[in-house]
Amino acid sequence: MKIQANLDSAMSLTVLVFIHSAAIAWTIPRRAVERLRRAFPHHTVIHVEDEAAVVARIRDADVAFQSEFRPAMLEAAQRLRWIHSPAAGVGNMLFPDMVRSEVRITNSRGIHADPIAEHVVGAVVALRRKLPVAVRRQAEHVWAQNEIAGGTPIRLLRGQLMGIVGLGAIGSAIARAAAGLGLRVWAVRRRVNAERPAGVEKVFPPAGLPRVLAEADVIVLAAPLTAETRGIIGARELALMKPDAILVNVGRGKLVREAELADGLARHAIAGAALDVFEHEPLDPHSPLWDLPNVLITPHTSALRDDYWEAIVDLFADNLHRYERGEPLKNLVDKRAGY
Repeated sequence: MKIQANLDSAMSLTVLVFIHSAAIAWTIPRRAVERLRRAFPHHTVIHVEDEAAVVARIRDADVAFQSEFRPAMLEAAQRLRWIHSPAAGVGNMLFPDMVRSEVRITNSRGIHADPIAEHVVGAVVALRRKLPVAVRRQAEHVWAQNEIAGGTPIRLLRGQLMGIVGLGAIGSAIARAAAGLGLRVWAVRRRVNAERPAGVEKVFPPAGLPRVLAEADVIVLAAPLTAETRGIIGARELALMKPDAILVNVGRGKLVREAELADGLARHAIAGAALDVFEHEPLDPHSPLWDLPNVLITPHTSALRDDYWEAIVDLFADNLHRYERGEPLKNLVDKRAGY
């Protein structure tokens, strides 16, 4: 499929919108679709709400604004040249035929950075200040002063070392927020010689992960899911961490070998974990993670913000204007690298 290098800005495009989820938070509201229609009256914007409708309607689509994309959709597409994802992660789209195709994929990286950075700060503060214990005891009408003051000491965040795995837009925002609280920040990234974001003291290549795990007081996972990052945290890695260290995962659930993490937390191999993403979502009600007192679970909500859909649509609209003019698109995904 040959991609046209330059497009007449007056030409009419068919834009297929499919962003639907069992979670209301990740389902595009109709008002956002209407915003697109008003902004691009010369294009046909088709909004569908199930996968069967995508396969039926994508034959004539030039552009897809979708959170998921299946092989059957690509097989049915005849004119498709560009897909934009409202998410930062696009792993579900990168099946072999898509990687080999000339269809370009862009994502919404950057939109989620600030809310996730705030979430990470909140989660670290909550675990270090033992707020989950206070909340549980409040529900029981129990004055838990001795429980909270005893056991693992409450430490100031200032001066602690945070290790961030993944230093894209989200990891960089986390680093800035952490440094603002007085934490030192080390990071692990694939492109070790790229510009170092503000607040980051040292950057290590993936081979340096064991050192970061061994020295950090807080480990934050903010990496994309690729063949290289799948399962990067398991029993062996937990054994490298300090007994009073905590783990925060706001990247992808499959970065962690979940059963090994649950076992390690039950044995207090590390002090605790704040988890916003999981291997399978929703998290199984029978998962041992629910009942562990040293675990803070949030239901994949770290990216939420009050103007989420306005920001997502603005980014897509900016890229659609660029596409009309034949200009480079923002946030172009390297389909072979996976992000």
